[in-house]
Amino acid sequence: MMMRGKIAVGIGLAVAALAGAAATAADYRPSFHPDRLKGPRAGPPNEVLVLGTTHLSGLPKGFRSELLTPLIERLAGWRPEAIATEDMSGLQCDMLRRYPYRYGKDTLDYCPDPTAASKATGLNVPAATAEAERLLLAWPKAPIPAQRRHLAVIFLAAGEPGSALVQWLRLAPSERQAGDGLTADLVGQLERRRTSRNETNLISAPLAAMLGLERLWSVDDHSADASTPPEQEKPYEAAITRAWDNPVTKQRAAWDETLTAGVSEPGGLLALYRAYNSPRAQAWAFQSDFGATMNEPSPERFGRGYLAYWEVRNLRMVANIRDVLGRKPGTRLLAIVGASHKGYYEAYLNQMHDVRLVDAARILR
Repeated sequence: MMMRGKIAVGIGLAVAALAGAAATAADYRPSFHPDRLKGPRAGPPNEVLVLGTTHLSGLPKGFRSELLTPLIERLAGWRPEAIATEDMSGLQCDMLRRYPYRYGKDTLDYCPDPTAASKATGLNVPAATAEAERLLLAWPKAPIPAQRRHLAVIFLAAGEPGSALVQWLRLAPSERQAGDGLTADLVGQLERRRTSRNETNLISAPLAAMLGLERLWSVDDHSADASTPPEQEKPYEAAITRAWDNPVTKQRAAWDETLTAGVSEPGGLLALYRAYNSPRAQAWAFQSDFGATMNEPSPERFGRGYLAYWEVRNLRMVANIRDVLGRKPGTRLLAIVGASHKGYYEAYLNQMHDVRLVDAARILR
């Protein structure tokens, strides 16, 4: 009887210890806070302005690129020295194409096709990337048009059409012609991009050209993408759709519809950007989407898998931005990204010792 009592006491102590350990793990908070250890003590800090944007391709037919002028003028007034865009780099696309088991057509659709430019230059993506970097290291203060046309085709071969467009826009209209490696087909590609309804084409590249920058930085990342097994496609889609069907999603959709309907009115586009960069927009993005999927109750935990993808994608995008800042410390960088990313961008960037965030509301006044 006494032995049984000792065993019972031992089991009770073990259970209590496990419970205490679980509570400790749940309550644990790290003592190290990078966001409270900002620097540097000497020299200018890195500054980052995150502009949450709508995808321009989804705006009403009445939208015209001229409506972006007040926005671009305000961004230009901040004078960024680097611009990061929501585009995948040529190098990442090159890597993803080599792994078709994981990355299917849905992911690769985000990648531009460098085939024609590769044929024109004789360079694959890694070689063209290296050549672009080599050219920029020795880039003259006043390049002649032939140099810009040549760098444009090198950027196209590197899978960086946004940067190619910057070079194209920096040419006088009379110099936007074939030659120096640019074929008539590639000129057509650049001309279509110049007017295509896309944030990189209509905001980032014109702004870079206006400011005298030579390139853009493609920081999007889809390496966390993975094809869903065929037998799970329908239940996965059903689970995520159910999670998204919530009151905040409906509020957010109605708000978005009102904002986009007014973009062609005086001040309408700026009003949309002010709204998309507000605390409300960031809170609703989480509540309607990522927070909802986190709590989605399917036995397979589909929502948590989706959330993992989203967090990894944003972490890697921010890591790409931090890499750009490390190339020239003290840089003022503008990051233009879909509005749902803004909260994650700022939260993760704020953890960096040598990054200071700039309030978009101040720039958009």
